[in-house]
Amino acid sequence: MNFRDHFSAQAADYAKFRPHYPTELFDYLSDIAPDNEIAWDCATGNGQAAVALASKFRHVIATDASEKQIKNAARHERIDYRVATAEKSGISSDKIDTITVAQALHWFDLDFFYDEAKRVLKPQGVLAVLGYNLLQIAPNIDNVINRFYEEIVGPYWPPERRVIEKGYAHLAFPFAEMHPPQFRMEAHWSLERLLGYLRTWSATQRFIAENHKDPTTAIVSDLQDLWGEPERARIIIWPLTIRVGRDDRCH
Repeated sequence: MNFRDHFSAQAADYAKFRPHYPTELFDYLSDIAPDNEIAWDCATGNGQAAVALASKFRHVIATDASEKQIKNAARHERIDYRVATAEKSGISSDKIDTITVAQALHWFDLDFFYDEAKRVLKPQGVLAVLGYNLLQIAPNIDNVINRFYEEIVGPYWPPERRVIEKGYAHLAFPFAEMHPPQFRMEAHWSLERLLGYLRTWSATQRFIAENHKDPTTAIVSDLQDLWGEPERARIIIWPLTIRVGRDDRCH
């Protein structure tokens, strides 16, 4: 299986500019886990979900296929960071209470990953898949960002991105599916921070690599006109898509 690396080049910015998941989400995940001993954050990226899990579980194994992402991930005494693919984690069988996959399932070979998840989960262990699509600020600002997403960097999105747009709803999910409450991420960002986030998109990075220029310059003027004072912190919202399932097989 080939690892398609869309994020190592901007790993430091990814750690700096990505939004954070709500604390209530991890309260929920710890409540439904068979135990709060060991969690696996698969495709951990900058480690933000791993750090949140570390407040709820005694030990967290956080893996990513990108060595640069692991080097830039947030450190924590309860987190064991490892370079490994989703499909070959190197984790012992029947070890994990909860697996989280945040904004990454669309990159995996699903059949191999699901087999790996079932191998490492304890009986009644939980797999939680998290995803988010476009942010929401205000209708006029959202229109500019939607245009950037679809028209300016649209041709540079990997095909797998369309899976997130559908909220993972159409994917096979061979676990006893649960019905979690709704969650959302929130941030208070300046315009500069928003632009930094847009530059972490894989499509933005592919645009830069092919055209040797920053595509966000095409929307800066429009955003400045709509934003007000550039340093003004606006509320940014990302509704979360969550699929949660329990491994109810007899091990």
